[in-house]
Amino acid sequence: MNQILIVDDSPTIRRMVRVSLAKMSGSCEFIEAASGLEAIERLAVGPVELVVLDLNMPDMHGLEVLGFVRSHSRYREVPVIILTTRGDDASRVAALEAGATAYMTKPFAPNSLADQARQLLERAER
Repeated sequence: MNQILIVDDSPTIRRMVRVSLAKMSGSCEFIEAASGLEAIERLAVGPVELVVLDLNMPDMHGLEVLGFVRSHSRYREVPVIILTTRGDDASRVAALEAGATAYMTKPFAPNSLADQARQLLERAER
């Protein structure tokens, strides 16, 4: 069963991501975090196979969370999809250089998110 961590301060966005990814074939379990600090706490509890991460959060920027993920051997290879309202090239480049696996902007197409997540999980399994 794939454990997917959804990190966004908006409960509505977390629900939309969860519903979008629930359409993927295979079984998934969703873990949610409403802040960067909560995401780090969730990561300390157990392994995840995919992270969907917002950049703009009140307590800790998504790039800081991404830095934490990439600095720990347990999560270094875990795919991270940045899902944010920031559509500018500078934010995209910064996220990819920091180790994001994919970058998507809000509003998002549910099928596109599910396809991206499916591809990343399949690649990680190989």
